[in-house]
Amino acid sequence: MSVVVVGNGMAGARFAADLRALDPQRPVVIFGAEPTRAYNRILLPELLAGRVEEDDLLLPEASGALDLRTGVAVTEIDPVRRTVRADDGSRIRYDALVLATGSRPVVPPIVGLTRADGDLVEGAAVFRTLADSRRILAATDGARDVVVLGGGLLGLEAARGLTGLGLSVHLVHARGQLMERQLDGDASRILTRTLEGLGVRVRLHAATAAVVGGDRVRGVVLADGTAIPADLLVIACGVRPDVELAVKAGLRTGRGVVVDDGMRTSDPSIYAIGDCVEHRDQVYGLLAPAWEQARVAAGRICGRPARYTGSRLVTRLKARGVDLAAMGDPHAHDEDTEVVTFADPAREIYQKVLIRERRLVGAILLGDNPSVGTLTQLFDRGAPVPTDARSLLFARPGGGAVGGVGGAGAAGPGAAGSGAVPAANSTLCQCNGVTAGAIARAWLGGARTVAEVTATTRASTGCGGCRDTIEGFVGALSAEPEPGSELGSELTSQPDFESAAEFGSESGSESDCGSAAGPDVREEEGVA
Repeated sequence: MSVVVVGNGMAGARFAADLRALDPQRPVVIFGAEPTRAYNRILLPELLAGRVEEDDLLLPEASGALDLRTGVAVTEIDPVRRTVRADDGSRIRYDALVLATGSRPVVPPIVGLTRADGDLVEGAAVFRTLADSRRILAATDGARDVVVLGGGLLGLEAARGLTGLGLSVHLVHARGQLMERQLDGDASRILTRTLEGLGVRVRLHAATAAVVGGDRVRGVVLADGTAIPADLLVIACGVRPDVELAVKAGLRTGRGVVVDDGMRTSDPSIYAIGDCVEHRDQVYGLLAPAWEQARVAAGRICGRPARYTGSRLVTRLKARGVDLAAMGDPHAHDEDTEVVTFADPAREIYQKVLIRERRLVGAILLGDNPSVGTLTQLFDRGAPVPTDARSLLFARPGGGAVGGVGGAGAAGPGAAGSGAVPAANSTLCQCNGVTAGAIARAWLGGARTVAEVTATTRASTGCGGCRDTIEGFVGALSAEPEPGSELGSELTSQPDFESAAEFGSESGSESDCGSAAGPDVREEEGVA
């Protein structure tokens, strides 16, 4: 049974690796429109900031009978003949086809932004791919003033990264608050203050009316007439699922390619995963759902009874000097929801939890908050919260009603279980669903360094937010008199927790630059 994958992004590459793990001999052809190996898009803001090199972004390649065709785009799908045609003239037959076509950046209809042929004027760039990042970095040479359009995740990360290059950065957002889908007004105000303290000049309620300079960006003019000089304009106004191939093939689409719980499209021979997917009326643009979907699709193709029922999303802002995690619905204020908040604007801290029927349904955690890992665990599992909800915000590592925690988006040692020992089902790496028990098993199996544990379990290979947690946990294992014996044995004797792919669904987020972008525009990490 031959498998063809359209798209070599983070979802497509993960699917190939998962399929290889289940069936090393199955022939697979992967088409990637970009002329590079699969890479970690989430780290592109770090590349802009000069904190990583391009080689640091590359993802491991799947081994086995793999035919990887980089720089080759699929142009047509023939569901009747079960073939795909590529722009190099090749035609390949498939038994199972996997669409991992990702999403496309939205370019708002701003006067002066594009040339007559539709291309962006010189000095303007979207921020989506490695090639985009190269263009932006090349444009920074000799530049002084930068305008970033878009106050969602990607816009904030790009703005913060560019300040690290010593540039004067304006962040322009048409809405009245930053990350309005994930944050409330109070959190946005403190986040704005934090960013401005880091050198980002934030302008809200600021729709962009025009780009000035002719064929070269010289600045932007806002709707109120304010002119902002710019040598570089970065567009981070959200994305739309890339459904062009699916539409031409006659597949059912809505905002994305519609799939069932087995990741099958309306054609039972065609699957879809990642950014291009619409599942149960939800469109995701984050890494963890894409990788869960890849695992399910690989299992189904190999005859396994895998099932994807949605994801509980935890959004993390990965910008140096800003600690922010948001989960669930921070706007769910009704008579059945208990809301607990703590704000310390002077220390740039804002914490908010929303509880319904003793379950965490939303949270905003901005600034120093050692409970973020534990809250993520409670949200992920749908576990009951303590009777005194205040303990969710003020528990310290190693103590309190809800235990200690690790890094952003991950539960560290002590997050659950007794004493300093985490429960085996404590998820230390959210992107890959890697538990403390899985790491302990890898350790006892001979993976004795962080690099070896990462290679064995994939922990910290997603957004990287759990890296410190993984390092600390491996250090705890190595600190024992007989390394890993007591702690590792205790963890591996505990039952592991079920996969996150069995959890319920939460909606994604949207962001735009104030244009008529439509309801399907969303802000994302950029995975596939």
